Amino acid sequence: MVSLENSHSHVSSTTHYSQTRPYYYTPPPSSAKVHRRSIGRSMRTIRSNLYQTDYGNSGPVYENLTDSVVDFRLTELSKKPPVDKSSSSDVEFLELSQTFSDFSACSSDISGELERLAYIPNSDPNWSSVSEPEPEPEPCVGFLQRETFSTEIMESIEPEDLQPTVKLCVDSLQSSSVAVKRSAAEKLRFLAKNRADNRALIGESGAIPVLLPLLRCSDPRTQEHAVTALLNLSLHEPNKTLITNSGAIKSLIYVLKTGTETSKQNAACGLLSLALIDENKLSIGACGAIAPLVALLINGTNRGKKDALTTLYKLCTVRLNKERAVSAGAVKPLVGLVCEEGTGLAEKAMVVLSSLTGIEMGQESIIEEGGIAALVEVIEDGSDKGKEFAVMTLLQLCVDSVRNRGLLVREGGIPPLVALSQTGTAKAKHKAETLLTYLRESRQEASTSTP
Repeated sequence: MVSLENSHSHVSSTTHYSQTRPYYYTPPPSSAKVHRRSIGRSMRTIRSNLYQTDYGNSGPVYENLTDSVVDFRLTELSKKPPVDKSSSSDVEFLELSQTFSDFSACSSDISGELERLAYIPNSDPNWSSVSEPEPEPEPCVGFLQRETFSTEIMESIEPEDLQPTVKLCVDSLQSSSVAVKRSAAEKLRFLAKNRADNRALIGESGAIPVLLPLLRCSDPRTQEHAVTALLNLSLHEPNKTLITNSGAIKSLIYVLKTGTETSKQNAACGLLSLALIDENKLSIGACGAIAPLVALLINGTNRGKKDALTTLYKLCTVRLNKERAVSAGAVKPLVGLVCEEGTGLAEKAMVVLSSLTGIEMGQESIIEEGGIAALVEVIEDGSDKGKEFAVMTLLQLCVDSVRNRGLLVREGGIPPLVALSQTGTAKAKHKAETLLTYLRESRQEASTSTP
């Protein structure tokens, strides 16, 4: 039996690779309630001497399993038919990956509802802002001069009645005045926010080619309105082709590198929207999107990290983008997010990790960064869905690697896997049983090869 002390010392010796790489990680905002687990606690294999059927509050189930019970369970599993490796299919992976089905909230321009509040001046005469001063306003006329307008009223107007307004905005995007262009981009942003017919009208009115130059505008508010307008327009399928054919991918990546937090998030969502067309995935990766997405994953807000995870997941369905993600250092922050609770990021991070196990360099990086220990921790005390993702990822790491199976055993993985095979969801039980069968095969091979 492995003691708690020995377990910790073992972990420190097996995860030394991760300490040799520089890694700059910005903690989540203080407003987010985050509980971080310490990687390596999964080596805890202290169990009671008696098997208790009533677990109560006595701790994780696996801590109540004696060695004999574990062996009995493994023997029980050995009587099952041989494992068919093809059963770990992409179909099951795609079912689990529905954690991304919410489109990471990028279909809703949530920042727009809060933006005006952010720019309302404080009435306190003693208050002073430490931010950069607002650019001096330039004259706007008519509809563009209005700082506020009712989106509810605009959404109730039929598209044909909006044509003059849209034409005014499109023409104003080519003005020499930054304020006029900013206001026009803002109006188009809100007009395209919720209505598909408005998105179609704006796309057909020629707005997309004249919005693109604003993505490189030095005024951050203008850039933010433009990138968000393009995001909203991209939700209309025919506009996706117009946007990519206009050369928007490189400009969106520029925003991803240089924009405000909101601009970066919406640029990531815009790239995600374009990546829903398969032929765009390679183009987006080739234009350099992966590295700034990894940077957003490391340093972004909670929403920014979700957007980065969702976009990386979609892009990494292509092998070449998987390689780019690993080379850009995506694995370390992904492993770190697996060990976070309370942010809603852990499950998404595990799905992206599962995707990266599809290439050898991805598997090697996950092992190097302490991924097995982190995943075992999730099996110990993660959510039901998290346990499904974790055991799936471990299975992918171990299915063709005897070395990785040995690492999993040394990380104390067998007891929590046995417990999961008895108490998990139907999918988790199946995956745990399959993985335990592989581990048992490795143990049998090792014992028969020993002189």
